[in-house]
Parts: sequence; C-alpha cells; structure tokens
Amino acid sequence: MLLGGTETVATSLEWALANLLNHPRVLKKAKTELDTQVGYHLIKESDFAKLQYLRCIISETLRLYRVGPLLVPLLASADCTIGGYDVPVMAVRVFPAGTTLVVNAWAIHIDPTLWEDPTSFKPQRFESGRVGAYNLIPFGMGRRACPGDGLANRMMTLTLGSLIQCFEWERVGKDKIDMTEKTGITMSKVEPLELMCKARPILNMHLS
Repeated sequence: MLLGGTETVATSLEWALANLLNHPRVLKKAKTELDTQVGYHLIKESDFAKLQYLRCIISETLRLYRVGPLLVPLLASADCTIGGYDVPVMAVRVFPAGTTLVVNAWAIHIDPTLWEDPTSFKPQRFESGRVGAYNLIPFGMGRRACPGDGLANRMMTLTLGSLIQCFEWERVGKDKIDMTEKTGITMSKVEPLELMCKARPILNMHLS
C-alpha cells in the first residue's frame, strides 16, 4: 500500500513537471494563479478550491500519463453484453471463475471520439468542467475505484503547487524534454527527469 501510494504520485509529478517545462505558457499561468490566489503564505489544503488551473494541469497529466494504463481486472458475475460483445460466465475446468474483463484507461483517455486533439497537453480542456463521467478515469470507476483517489489528488495538488510556488524551473539544455514512455505494467519516463531550479522570493522569505 505504501509503495502504491507513493510511487504512483511521484511518477505522476514527474510527468507533470516534464509537461510544464515543455509548455512554458502553461507553467507561467499556473505560477500567476498561485501568486494571485495564494499570495505570500505557502500553499495549503484550504487553497485548493481557488486553484482551478492547477487542478486542470493535474487532470490533464493523469489523462495523458496515467501511471497504470490498465484498470484492475474485473470478473463477470453474469452473462452480459458490453459494446456489442457478449461476455459469458465461463464454466470450464481451466477457468471456472468466469470471464476476466480489463478496462484500458489509456485508450479511453486518448480516444479522438471523446477528446479533441487527444495526444496534446492542453489543461484548458478541463476549464469548462464539462467532461463526461467516464471519459476521465485515472482512478477507475464505480465500486472498484481506487480508494486512494482523494488522497492522491490532494498530495499531487499540494506537492506540485509547492514546487511551482517556491521554485523557478528550467530545462537542462535547450532541447525539449523527451516524453518517451517505458513499456510495462506502470508507465514512467524512459529517461529520468533532470531539471534546474532556484528558490523564488517566497521561499527565501519563509526560510529567513
């Protein structure tokens, strides 16, 4: 549980920072929002409701780079039809428990029938608040959804917000950050993220 609750958030934060450094206008807008809405105190949970654009950045990161592309497998308890396909409850000796169903969240998150320009990083797509209930499912859905959904969102908002609020970030070199993904059960970057940072005045003020 500890590994699942920390590695996934850390990997998502790495993807978020990489995207922000490749999209400086998005980073600047997030920084302006934090400076305006939070001011000179360090970000805390009571500020989250005022940080709509930061939350859009997190949603867009989880859409494009969900750490686990596949949701937890489900078992059919009764014969059913899904998307025109018949799913039977199998009763054979090798697999007596039934048909296993796996939801490909990654495919849903980049489906061009659900998302405009689905492979581009565009946090503004969430600003309207009009997103289909099952179009964005980074934590699963229904009774089998991840129980750590709320905690993970709070951890990401607090950590990413603090990193943007307290530091100026730069890429190492002039080239854009390589966004190539590893293949496997979890989806992390092929090349670990390397950045340069320096403290912003707000951090110096709180440390002095």
